[in-house]
Amino acid sequence: MFDKQSVSLEWAGRTLKIETGQVARQADGAVMVSYGDTTVLATAVYAKEAKPGQDFFPLTVNYMEKYYASGRIPGGFFKREGRPTEKETLTSRLIDRPIRPLFVDGFKNEVQVVLTAISYDLENDPDILGMIGASAALVLSGAPFMGPIGAARVGYKDGNYVINPTVEELEESELDLVVAGTADAVMMVESEAKELSEDIMLGAVMAGHEAMQPVIDAIIKLAEAAAKEPFEFEAEDLSDELAAIQKLVGADLSKAYQITEKLERQAAVGEAREKAAAALVATEENEDGMDPNVFKSAFKKAEAKVVRGDIIKTGKRIDGRSLDQVRPILAEAGFLPRTHGSALFTRGETQAICVATLGTSDDEQFIDGLDGTRKEKFLLHYNFPPYSVGEAGRMGGTSRRETGHGKLAWRALRAVLPEHEEFPYTIRMVSEITESNGSSSMATVCGCSLAMMDAGVPLKRPVSGIAMGLIKDDEGVAVLSDILGDEDHLGDMDFKVAGTEKGLTSLQMDIKIAGITKEIMETALEQAKGGRAHILAEMAKGLDTVRESLADNAPQMEIIKVPEDKIREVIGSGGKVIRGIVDESGAKVNIDDDGTVQVSATDRESIDKALKMIKEIVAEPEVGEIYEGKVVSIKDFGAFVNFFGPKDGLVHVSQMANERIGHPKDVVSEGQQVYVKLMGFDDRGKVRLSMKNIDQETGKEVTQEAAE
Repeated sequence: MFDKQSVSLEWAGRTLKIETGQVARQADGAVMVSYGDTTVLATAVYAKEAKPGQDFFPLTVNYMEKYYASGRIPGGFFKREGRPTEKETLTSRLIDRPIRPLFVDGFKNEVQVVLTAISYDLENDPDILGMIGASAALVLSGAPFMGPIGAARVGYKDGNYVINPTVEELEESELDLVVAGTADAVMMVESEAKELSEDIMLGAVMAGHEAMQPVIDAIIKLAEAAAKEPFEFEAEDLSDELAAIQKLVGADLSKAYQITEKLERQAAVGEAREKAAAALVATEENEDGMDPNVFKSAFKKAEAKVVRGDIIKTGKRIDGRSLDQVRPILAEAGFLPRTHGSALFTRGETQAICVATLGTSDDEQFIDGLDGTRKEKFLLHYNFPPYSVGEAGRMGGTSRRETGHGKLAWRALRAVLPEHEEFPYTIRMVSEITESNGSSSMATVCGCSLAMMDAGVPLKRPVSGIAMGLIKDDEGVAVLSDILGDEDHLGDMDFKVAGTEKGLTSLQMDIKIAGITKEIMETALEQAKGGRAHILAEMAKGLDTVRESLADNAPQMEIIKVPEDKIREVIGSGGKVIRGIVDESGAKVNIDDDGTVQVSATDRESIDKALKMIKEIVAEPEVGEIYEGKVVSIKDFGAFVNFFGPKDGLVHVSQMANERIGHPKDVVSEGQQVYVKLMGFDDRGKVRLSMKNIDQETGKEVTQEAAE
């Protein structure tokens, strides 16, 4: 019934197994990838012909995590998986990036790759298995895919690289780097680091590339046994159409791409496009003209040829810069008057308004996943509205791109955040992209770094980021610093580097060709280092150190520790005591299971009042000390005084004054504030208080003679 085929290998101390032929047999390609007890089902399906008029490559990658994989039931009312989580969205993008460039140029048939995490052992993250599974499923499907690719995760601890570290090992690692590539070259890098050097980061990339080679060999071995016949596809030859466009408007395009201002340049390119289309595209009068979609593809190639050729030949870029030159930067901190921290960061025609908001533990984000529910204290949200590129577009939910760019900036900044014990705030960053012409994610890194400093967040060091590009063809190689949008679209690489003066905190690379070499990456990293240093210096002109105090409207906060056996007393029955503290003081109070109490308010008086009330509850009164209290009830034999938080004690009538009195009411009344001295406890543990020899005006103890 089943024609089951499988390959397995020992990989970084665990068994990796790839199976096909038993599950999802109607898909064009399907594999089950297992590593430890983590399993991912990977499927690939492609249309056998393109839709009429299709002018782009419609590849969709969907990574999904099923809660049953780790024996959990989803939260929420519906109790089933819903819209993609941030982890699923990011992993879908992670898998898409290295496989997209490897489809044959010109292939526009719809392709869908679905990865489903169906078993999770809480040790081995399914994302690497998803990437391996996507590669294997595509190779087996017969689609025109120039794979396979492999993938690996690399950690770094005690000077050593760790291949495929477990979830627990990653917590102690200075690096979390994912690399994907073919047998010959690296295709994609995604990473988060704790200020590591360029050499260490490059070494990690190469270590991961070397480690994935047995996986690539295993996929090839499986394909030899189980792959379907290759799909017959031949890319359309556009050389004649390209030549016709170049002959007609080549000079116009070259002139247009010498205009430095983006919108003017786009208008000039648009005029050249219209001129070429009028002469070359098929119409009723010109039936022998080009198909509109063929013209569109050929014109894009003409644009690329002009831009790439000019850069290689002249060493000058679209806007006239040299290869390693960064656009003009203007950094302004404290841009908005009522926010906790803000910055306006402008680099050329890319601009971001970045805003920091400080909150308490009530503002932490609950994140639900296969490994359970956890809290996140640092949030970064990136918004990219259509007006930022001069367009009118639909405004909807957060796009995959916005999620990915926000996470890249989050990774770049996390390494420099203060420890929570030092700065116990929840931090939410928002980056509003108001203009975009190249690397708004790196503008977000720079702007958010400044905004946090403006908010008084004690960052270890400021972080800057830069996007590098690549032009590589038969004419030569050019590495570009601080790329424009057009250089990104028409170039071969998007290589984002972020870090401090001490080292790198994040590295992301996407390649549009069949990979790049170690030497090119080395050049890009070295060139990026100079660019980052320049940007840090420009940022310092806006703000060179962390503000000494928080904004007036930011919550002030203090943390104390109470004994765990006193937690119940602070909370009270049904939360009665802690609600009373909040109502009376005006402060917000949160208490953790370990006795950590977080008190916050916008004014210091409220915090001090709440702290005093809490300390009175948890502290033990000391014999011989004088306390201020309130008379709560009067009896014939004395008065009960609430003198230490919820604690009451008896002042016997004989202890109310130095002289003999008839009745306690002759000395005190209910609700009166009095000073009392703790004398001790009787044999039943009851508190004994005294008002003798205490000046009720000052609370000071006086001698017997002075009292008389």
